Amino acid sequence: MSFGRNGSMAYKSVAAHGGVAAADPHGLVLMLLDGAISRIAQARGCHENGQKLDATLHLQRALAIVGELKAALDLSQGEIAHNLDALYDYICRQLLLAHVPSKRDGLPALSALLGEIRGAWAAIPPTVNGRGGQVPAGQTRS
Repeated sequence: MSFGRNGSMAYKSVAAHGGVAAADPHGLVLMLLDGAISRIAQARGCHENGQKLDATLHLQRALAIVGELKAALDLSQGEIAHNLDALYDYICRQLLLAHVPSKRDGLPALSALLGEIRGAWAAIPPTVNGRGGQVPAGQTRS
């Protein structure tokens, strides 16, 4: 059985939506970070292949994802939340600058920064005090 390009894309979409529906807040943050890193990599590849419009679309998607991560922060949780807010703000500004093709040389550093955040987030247990559904202080509102 062959799905073709449209069938393959539909399968990926269903798989992604299923993953989101089944994920807890901790898992959602990881998925969002992975999505942002992936979109930046796609933008870099498109830029290198001269696909300027596609590169811009991937940058816009990465910007939207980081914006969602920023909006989900609970700043009442203290210093970590404020530090993440500043980092996400910096990443958003750099992604906006990267819409200018000559300013895309900073994309690898943004991917690395998001990778560091992802690594730190993955190292945190998904629950606090054994109570399900609570995420570590400073990250997201449920």
